Amino acid sequence: MCGIAGLFHPATPKPVDPARLRAMIGAQAHRGPDGQGLWTAPGVGFAHARLSIIDVDGSPQPMVDGEVAVCFNGEIYNYRELRDELRAGGAVFRTDGDTELVGMFAFAVHDARAGALFLARDRLGVKPLHWAELPDGAVAFASEMKGVLAHPLFRRRPDIRAVEDYLALGYVPDDASIMGGVHKLPAGHFLLIERGRGIPSPRQWWDVDFSDRETGSAARMGEELLARMRAGVTSRMVADVPLGAFLSGGVDSSGVVALMAEASPRAVRTCTIGFEEAGHDERGYARTVARRFATDHVERVVRADDFTLIDTLVAHFDEPFADASALATYRLCQLAREHVTVALSGDGADEAMAGYRRHVFHAGEERVRGLFPADLRRGLFGTLGRFYPKADWAPRPLRAKTTLLALGMDGAEAYARAVGVTSPEWRARLFSAEAKAALGGHRAEDRYVAAMRDAPARDAIDRAQYADLKIWLPGDILTKTDRTSMAVGLEAREPLLDHRLVEYAARLPAAMRVRGGQGKWLMKKALEPYLPRDILYRPKMGFVTPISAWFRGALADEAARLAQSGLLRETGWFQLAELGRMAADHRAGRADHGRTLWQMMMLERSLQRLF
Repeated sequence: MCGIAGLFHPATPKPVDPARLRAMIGAQAHRGPDGQGLWTAPGVGFAHARLSIIDVDGSPQPMVDGEVAVCFNGEIYNYRELRDELRAGGAVFRTDGDTELVGMFAFAVHDARAGALFLARDRLGVKPLHWAELPDGAVAFASEMKGVLAHPLFRRRPDIRAVEDYLALGYVPDDASIMGGVHKLPAGHFLLIERGRGIPSPRQWWDVDFSDRETGSAARMGEELLARMRAGVTSRMVADVPLGAFLSGGVDSSGVVALMAEASPRAVRTCTIGFEEAGHDERGYARTVARRFATDHVERVVRADDFTLIDTLVAHFDEPFADASALATYRLCQLAREHVTVALSGDGADEAMAGYRRHVFHAGEERVRGLFPADLRRGLFGTLGRFYPKADWAPRPLRAKTTLLALGMDGAEAYARAVGVTSPEWRARLFSAEAKAALGGHRAEDRYVAAMRDAPARDAIDRAQYADLKIWLPGDILTKTDRTSMAVGLEAREPLLDHRLVEYAARLPAAMRVRGGQGKWLMKKALEPYLPRDILYRPKMGFVTPISAWFRGALADEAARLAQSGLLRETGWFQLAELGRMAADHRAGRADHGRTLWQMMMLERSLQRLF
């Protein structure tokens, strides 16, 4: 991966100042520590920071061929096959890199003959791309927001709608921006700006379709699924630099390592981090997989209270980002970068193959909803849910309040709340009257409801997965992996997000994805010849960060300070007295507000840097 930046004047070809391009790409230098390139022409300029992966000593960027210039971030995994196909058609290549080809990407192309700038982003949003209109009429673009903000003409102003989105979801989704005027090119979209024609809306060039269904036996579909997983893994093992894998000991990363070991003549390098707390430490499972496939395995223990990274993460994410597992992901990327330059991850399988517990719950809740008329269901379960005591401390079977309330709602509304962090009711208590007026009815959950309503899908699981692939995956999972890996100069690749695999998984019958209380059912069955059952069927853990305990311990004073924050008071967005009560109740153990307090702390830190 690399960093890109550029300027384009769509009205008239004004000169582009190279110093401004250098500032924009310099702000993203961590994305490309191996070199920088710059190119300007009348009305346009590109800048590039390179992390060398393919054709390490060649393929400088930006790349110019006559009237066409390209600035590219990413990897084309099938570039050799495409190169041969294009050569057969008469194309001439001057380098051994992949930049002259099309594939998984975030890139810019300028065509001087057409007077046009073409921006595009890959299908699922692995690579980021931000853009903005400047007061002088130019369009600025960059891999990260900080690249756009480095332009001296950009005028900074916060967008309160993004604050609503962030508090609801824990991240600012791709259709929003904490910085008014900055846009993220959505995954699977392109933007074509032609000189003299104004700036159009981005257009979608790819979508995932859940409306069709595969037929045949589970065995046949399992074989096909495994073949596509294998193709995704092997295609991402092409590199001219050291390559390895993240290994947590969970199904996804273990499956990737198994298929890497099958394809590699050498020992696969695997990297694992662990925690001192036994209930959160997965190193034993990772060692089981490492021994099974004789990997070259390294691991490191990190502290669960590693909140000293907060300011580092704030600097790299730009926008507020409240997924606390970013702390552990950053440490994992640090460890991997000490040994390799490219690491394969297991990201994406949960979204593509229904691996989250919420998918299983949603399927069950939808079956119950189907048994009752809507009016009866709303009255019955809604009433029960309102009066049922909230018991976060109790065993899971006794924590029925959330489920009862969900059953009283429409399925899409209930799922939108299930993926959230701070509920609409708590946001209403936190926001000031002025903030509510400024929001003008904007509500974060509505994008999930709309995505599920309009999904090309057949059933409830389809709709939930579609919304996750469109909103949660690029906004949270892929943003987290991109920013933490790029922060240390590591390229992370997601073989389980190969679009051919995602498209096939979307066609699987729902029972092949969720069955018997298990998500990713067919994927696990397909991997049974490779992995032991205690790896395949153990409860999902993930990176667990004890933020609730932090705000009753080392960060307790920080929670109280938030209620006195001059910056938060200056925004006028919040009822700080309500925030103070929330912090006090949490510290005293009367309630668990750890995630919301974490959100507010990360928001304040981000606002300090941005404004």
